[in-house]
Amino acid sequence: MEPRKRNRRGNRPAAREGAHPVAPSSDRPTPSPAAFGRRLSRRAALFVNVAAAVLAVALVAAATVWRVSPYLTAVGLIALGLVPFFASFERQGPAAREVVLLAVLVALAVASRAVFALVPHFKPMAAIVMIAGIALGSRRGFFVGALAALASGFLFGQGPWTPWQMLAFGAAGLTAGALAARGLIPRDQLSLPRRIALAAGGFLFVVLVLGPILDTSSLMLMMAKITPASAVAIYLAGLPVNLIHGAATALTLFFAANPLLNQLARVRRKYGLRALPGPARSDGPVSD
Repeated sequence: MEPRKRNRRGNRPAAREGAHPVAPSSDRPTPSPAAFGRRLSRRAALFVNVAAAVLAVALVAAATVWRVSPYLTAVGLIALGLVPFFASFERQGPAAREVVLLAVLVALAVASRAVFALVPHFKPMAAIVMIAGIALGSRRGFFVGALAALASGFLFGQGPWTPWQMLAFGAAGLTAGALAARGLIPRDQLSLPRRIALAAGGFLFVVLVLGPILDTSSLMLMMAKITPASAVAIYLAGLPVNLIHGAATALTLFFAANPLLNQLARVRRKYGLRALPGPARSDGPVSD
């Protein structure tokens, strides 16, 4: 029997005699299921965004050409505007622990509104949404705000105003998360001056942004023909409501921000969650 040849290093080959050699393959390696899922999610997100853009153009054309109600057009555009945020969150592929955490925050926000239902216009829900955005990032903050508005509607009534509420409360979480990402708001412990500044900022946001968004919904729903006089009347009528809402937000931020932020910081460190300021980033180890 002819002895086996040695390789350049002088070692015998590991394969036994008589074994069939495996021909090298020039094909690409088979993608893993996770990689296939990511590629499929990208395609789905692209399809959703393109479909939303096409529908938005169709709504605008319907409003201008076929004289569709401006209110229905606005509601449709807002609903389509929410789609990319949810598609981006789905593309991220959140883990079960993250979904549970967000569900708890949504339930806490809804409960905060339900507890004070007997107090007119006193709603701490925006403050809970802002805290979620500060601790977990702008994308998750928007997600918590939009879902909290949708879920609370099952208790207080659903209607054509629901997309406006989802947009307004989602914007609260988005703005708070964006400010925290730029280092303007710490993500865990707040000093007394920062708590005062956060409460004042929450009050101003509700009075100047969140409240007027909801007042715009009332203006378009209640007025058959929008005029400057009717717009001024609606916004002035909503000012006392927005002031009470802003005061509830400021008080909740001042007293509840530190306990909730500390607990959420512990959860982030324990489970390796990192705040996501924008839709292009993904989860990774926390670096607090």
